[in-house]
Amino acid sequence: MTATESQPAAPPATPTEGAPPRLVPDALPLQPEDPPRVGEYWLRGRLGANAAGYLYVARTDDGRGAVIAMMTEGSADDAAARDRFVTAVDELPGSAVLAHNDADDDDLALWVALGPVREDDGSSSATDERSIAERRGEDVLSAVLMDRIPQLGRLRGPDFRHHWENRRRPGLFRIWPLPWPAVLRPASRVALMLSLLAMALIMALAVLIAWLLFRNAPEVDPGPVIPPNTNGTATVTITPTTPPPGTTGSPTQGPSSSPSQTSPGQTPSPTGTGTRPAPTGTPDSPGTPADPADRF
Repeated sequence: MTATESQPAAPPATPTEGAPPRLVPDALPLQPEDPPRVGEYWLRGRLGANAAGYLYVARTDDGRGAVIAMMTEGSADDAAARDRFVTAVDELPGSAVLAHNDADDDDLALWVALGPVREDDGSSSATDERSIAERRGEDVLSAVLMDRIPQLGRLRGPDFRHHWENRRRPGLFRIWPLPWPAVLRPASRVALMLSLLAMALIMALAVLIAWLLFRNAPEVDPGPVIPPNTNGTATVTITPTTPPPGTTGSPTQGPSSSPSQTSPGQTPSPTGTGTRPAPTGTPDSPGTPADPADRF
């Protein structure tokens, strides 16, 4: 029985030469519900989130960076959670708090800008400033959530949970002045101008097509012009009527002699030719004159 020779271990896979290194983003992109700006700080991405609030990386128009800690809508509606947020911010060093909103705005979510954070130039000092600001923001949100309070006594009963933990959308915010179009980048400004120009060209083309289609259209014949009545007389229109059934002759004909008429000196025959019998039937039957009393 021969022993099986052990196979040498495969060397670890090495990255392909010449391939660019994989870059890990330092922040997640903003979501549609995230505010584009709080105070003077433009939000650039998400750094973290929990039931108490969100951490954002932000920057001002003049290039000053900061880390923004902002409450969720659930925690912002709780007065006790707002008090814990304010207390945690007051305990931070004064140089670490760059800006914050007014705690008396009960309809808005509380936020605080922590820093300073310099532009990431690859140096260790800039990385340390960013890490310190992020850790301070996490401490503020943890104070609201109360997840770092040491346990006193033994665990009994159900676990503690805030009633607002399911409401994790960013809290209400107010932006003034409006961020548009200052938030647009140069590429976005060019795209906006091109879209406006395209809309103007489409409108001009539509007007040109309408003019080409209707330039040779015949004029609409106006209706008859009725002259104004200056004499004070009324115009009466006479419409010919159809004679009722059973009558002969035309309404325009003059008086004519009937076959029953006799010349002088002759005796009329009651049953002579051309005589018309007396009307019979009901007044409503055709050919019979109605009783004048039936008109009313």
